Amino acid sequence: MPPHESHHPSAPHSHGHGHGPAAPVSRHLRKVIAAVLIPFAAAVAAGLLVLWPGGAPPHKPSGVGFDQPTERARVTKVAEVNCADVHAEQQLQPPSPGGQPPSGGAAAKGKPCQQATIEVTTGENAGRTFKTVVTPDALRHYTTGQDVVVAYSPKAPKDLQYSVSDVDRSLPMWVLAGIFALAVVLVGRLRGVLALVALAASFVVLTLFILPAILQGSNPLVVAVVGGSAIMLIALYLCHGLTARTSVAVLGTLASLLLIGLLGSVFINWALLTGNTDDTTGLVHGLFPDIEIRGLLLAGIIIGSLGVLDDVTVTQTAAVWELKEADPSAGWRKLYGAAMRIGRDHIASVVNTLVLAYAGAALPLLLLFSIAQSSVGTVATSEVVAEEIVRTLVGSIGLVAAVPLTTLLAALVVSADRKERGVSGVAGKSGEGQASGAGTQTGEPIAAGGLADAMAGPKKRRGGHGRRRKR
Repeated sequence: MPPHESHHPSAPHSHGHGHGPAAPVSRHLRKVIAAVLIPFAAAVAAGLLVLWPGGAPPHKPSGVGFDQPTERARVTKVAEVNCADVHAEQQLQPPSPGGQPPSGGAAAKGKPCQQATIEVTTGENAGRTFKTVVTPDALRHYTTGQDVVVAYSPKAPKDLQYSVSDVDRSLPMWVLAGIFALAVVLVGRLRGVLALVALAASFVVLTLFILPAILQGSNPLVVAVVGGSAIMLIALYLCHGLTARTSVAVLGTLASLLLIGLLGSVFINWALLTGNTDDTTGLVHGLFPDIEIRGLLLAGIIIGSLGVLDDVTVTQTAAVWELKEADPSAGWRKLYGAAMRIGRDHIASVVNTLVLAYAGAALPLLLLFSIAQSSVGTVATSEVVAEEIVRTLVGSIGLVAAVPLTTLLAALVVSADRKERGVSGVAGKSGEGQASGAGTQTGEPIAAGGLADAMAGPKKRRGGHGRRRKR
């Protein structure tokens, strides 16, 4: 059997499984997609080089809030003592709305306090011990052998230089991360491994580029666009392969990100949002006055929407490709309508997920407004809530727009491509297929045929047929 004939029988089989890899597109469409994405990728790479911060700026800890040096320590002893002997007062709790005393107050009254001895295990003063008192109504109690995190204040008196700031929860966090990675690998297999690699790469871009560049004084919006685009390119191509289907998802994600950036900029300025609504933001602004806090808010909206956008665009693109595989004769209008029915369900679930995610993060704040019995209008228009509303709605609009944009683009690409390849398949059936006895029944291209033969004209096809017959 000649070498060119041995490939023919497998060609129809390679397109007969919807769960297989996506069929490659024609060379012409690959060139068109590359003409759009290669300059974009080059611009992202140039932005990374120009804005690369080279690390966070030098900074001397102020000792305020999170901006203080910390060390590891361990509880070596816990003893019960009389609260009056150690001059400890129980924390006062507000009465309940009905005027009743706070629950637990009476139970805590009269109970002994705990005095914990803490030994510093890291840093220049490793081995030093200090004592801390825990009242009965405190939310956190200590046990012997427990690891804790202590804050260090070098300018304070020696006996007050160290204080417990938090417990050491490294072990449960690492165990949870390991369970997550194991679940992803067991279910996703190779795709799961690639997804974990993409996740690690995203954290690298975030910690080595985005955060230091913002601290160095670069425009937060520009940094977020460049860094977010780099994360998008790495994550999508690494997880889903360097294919035309992935490229369509990249284009849909890019268009939606531009829309989110535009809407976010307009409504942040229109609503006069400053972005300085909590202690953490105020501390960052106090330590680094050159940081544009309003731009930081917009950058957060873009980065926060990126992960969900990837999911939407990849899903819609895959749906269009699979629909075309199931019905090769479907035109772009039919594909668009069928995929949009899937997309509408996706929109409903994603928007609800995004709103509930933001509501869950702001739940303590919403509880405070509920206790204050403020009106809905007052709550919604206050800056701290309006910021979350703008963040949620702008991101949701981008997600909603991503569905028709990506679906339309995928339908046009796959329809135009399969139409061209269908022509080549027919040409191959009339020429090469008769010579080899292995044509195609679905209009898909056969392995030895191609768009070049279809465009070469009748003479070339007849000549090629004659040469094969002569062999």
